[in-house]
Amino acid sequence: MAKVVTQNIPSPIGESKPRIDAREKVTGAAIYADDLQFGNALLHARIKRSPYPHAFIKKIDITKARALPGVKAIVTGQDFPGYIGLYLQDRYIFCRDRVRYVGDPVAGVAAISAEIAEKALSLIQVEYEVLEPVLDPEFGASPEAPLIHPDLGQYVVANFIFPQPGTNISNYFKIRKGDVTGTWKKCAAIVERKYRIPHIQHVPIEPHVAIARVDETGEITLWGSSQSPFAQRNLIAQSMGISQSDMRVIAPFVGGGFGSKAGVSMESLAVAIATKVKGHPVKLLLTREEEFFTAFVRQELVAYFKMGCDENGKLLAMENKFYWGGGAYTEYGVNVTRASGYSSSGPYEVPNVKTDSYCVYTNHPVGGPMRGFGMPEMHAGLEQCIDELALQIGMDVVEFRKLNCLKTGSILVTGSKMHPTGLLQCVEKAAAAIGWGKKAPPSAPNKRRGKGIALMWKAPAMPPNAGSSAWVELAEDGTLNVGVGGQELGQGVFTVAAQMAAAALGVPYESVRVATPVDTRYSPYEWQTVASRLTWSMGNAIVSAAKDARRQILEMVAEAWGETPEDLDIVNGVVVSFKSEKEISLKNLVIYGLPKPDDQGWRGGPVIGRGNFMPTYVTGLDPKTGQGERAVVHYTTGAQAVELEVDLETGCIEIIKGVSAFDVGKAINPEMVKAQMEGGFVQGMSSALFERLQLKDGVVQNPSFVDYRIATSADIPMDLQAFIVEMPQDDGPWGARGIGEHSMVPTIPAIANAICDAIGLRFEGPPFTAEKVYLAMLDAGIVK
Repeated sequence: MAKVVTQNIPSPIGESKPRIDAREKVTGAAIYADDLQFGNALLHARIKRSPYPHAFIKKIDITKARALPGVKAIVTGQDFPGYIGLYLQDRYIFCRDRVRYVGDPVAGVAAISAEIAEKALSLIQVEYEVLEPVLDPEFGASPEAPLIHPDLGQYVVANFIFPQPGTNISNYFKIRKGDVTGTWKKCAAIVERKYRIPHIQHVPIEPHVAIARVDETGEITLWGSSQSPFAQRNLIAQSMGISQSDMRVIAPFVGGGFGSKAGVSMESLAVAIATKVKGHPVKLLLTREEEFFTAFVRQELVAYFKMGCDENGKLLAMENKFYWGGGAYTEYGVNVTRASGYSSSGPYEVPNVKTDSYCVYTNHPVGGPMRGFGMPEMHAGLEQCIDELALQIGMDVVEFRKLNCLKTGSILVTGSKMHPTGLLQCVEKAAAAIGWGKKAPPSAPNKRRGKGIALMWKAPAMPPNAGSSAWVELAEDGTLNVGVGGQELGQGVFTVAAQMAAAALGVPYESVRVATPVDTRYSPYEWQTVASRLTWSMGNAIVSAAKDARRQILEMVAEAWGETPEDLDIVNGVVVSFKSEKEISLKNLVIYGLPKPDDQGWRGGPVIGRGNFMPTYVTGLDPKTGQGERAVVHYTTGAQAVELEVDLETGCIEIIKGVSAFDVGKAINPEMVKAQMEGGFVQGMSSALFERLQLKDGVVQNPSFVDYRIATSADIPMDLQAFIVEMPQDDGPWGARGIGEHSMVPTIPAIANAICDAIGLRFEGPPFTAEKVYLAMLDAGIVK
């Protein structure tokens, strides 16, 4: 029987309830939804969704639903004319003229119970005119495809995104470096391949949940399981035409995100409904089934690769074409497309590159950010082609990668120079740990064993001016409180925040607390908890705030002792002088200051440090060539290697050993860095072997864990190894870079390369299920 947890949680509406029964509650914000917390004022929301992938809305009749006892409000798109979106504002909160995917929100109901709200949905009558859907991104980019967004040319868009009005292409990013066409004749070997990467779901253990309340003055409070409280404040306020100061977002710990809880997905629905029932908190909780297709999914990709090298194995040219299936709305997909474009060479120095990267509207669920932000999908095919090219000229695939991989000073695909990188060391460590070049026998006669390796690179995909801020304050007992706007998703960022604050100020880690929950009214600004950027960006802000507090303390003590701040240091919460050997604890002085001699007053006062960080050096790229001085802040690089066995009788794949090696600049917390490597490997393995959203005519066929398989503890290899390489980043705190997403990027191709090593077969794309592998072996005559 599950343990019943009771907690004291301060009420968001001013009351305090001593006991909250957390049985059957999910983590994070959902616990606030308990009736005991909000009382009888709490209303429950449900959403009427489109059953068609593409259709005009001809008529919505809410008469019967509104008459149902217990229904307090019904809203439709006619109530909210504003667009919403991060990089591209291309959707309404509720559909107005047409629906664009199965699950598109058409109307919302608030009622005194979830059951009544659900009943009301069945009473809402919607008349549709069904339209031809677009179900493939490559077809969607063609002139023959029906338009999904005829008004694309009128949408508000970031200045580095390039929609193509009159088409389904919401962003077109190009790379033109060198002379690709003229280089092919110089190549000793050329590989051309097509790969297809399917939609998958993030499947966080906690589904999306939001509670919104609008008070009588019109001020909005939103409690949500969110990676992006400040972005939600901004985007929802803009869409609804209110001031950001009248929109407050409170975000407790998040029960898993992986990108699915970035930006705005369902949260604006709760806010919109709450505007019609002022004073009532409105709770919207996605069911697990809804989570699969109404929240963000990972975009699908149809990718074409062509690459060539000379007789010595030196890469000479690449020509890539990416059709990203962005789904019905592409506010995030447009930047995934851009990121894949400026990273399209992979972690290799290639003098001649041509890339065309298209974000294409389809009538599939909405593609959004997921761990890796397009890099797992793009690397999946590219790293397999690298293997094939090396083998075609008779070169060991590890040696081929060592020859061509990026080194410090390499010229990148965008024309800029690579910062210091330890990628070569990563390759060497991964290859050595997997026993590269040593063929181990299979564990049984009916099995084949193989090894594979893959490299990766990834930059934080973000606007050039994404900023972070932080504050620190000390209490009378010398403890340090740290305010940040980044979110804890289980990745350990609050631990790292406390470590950095302690080290920068000079106090014990145990005396540091991080202020939670993140609250846009009181927490310092943070762009979003995405892009594996918090250790680097938020970390810089924390260090700046701690140094500001440190400066105030040392100046105060130096003045009192007649010394200079340079004579002093803070060690374990004690100010010490190297000159006079005096010392004094931070206790009390950080609040009350220090007395002047002869009772002539006091100096100092409460110490509060503040800091911020924003990269000021990222430049734009030429829209015609994709060339520029500095496209991104930095790249994290790394390698993974895999040893596996294929069962000839079943096609089942068993991962025997997984090795990860990443250059993280500086590991602030080495154990958590290794945990990120291991967790990313397992999630990448899951996407390689099991995961796929099965869509038929735009309808998801497997919206449950019964039919949507993810890796479990039983699938994890017994031997997982993680190696840290540290080549400091010039602008990172202590040289640190992010590692959260990167460990999922090379896993698919590492496994694919190992499968090919074992049985000599390649596939157009994952997942490499037992059925798919067995049937392929049957077709190839490997088994009979």
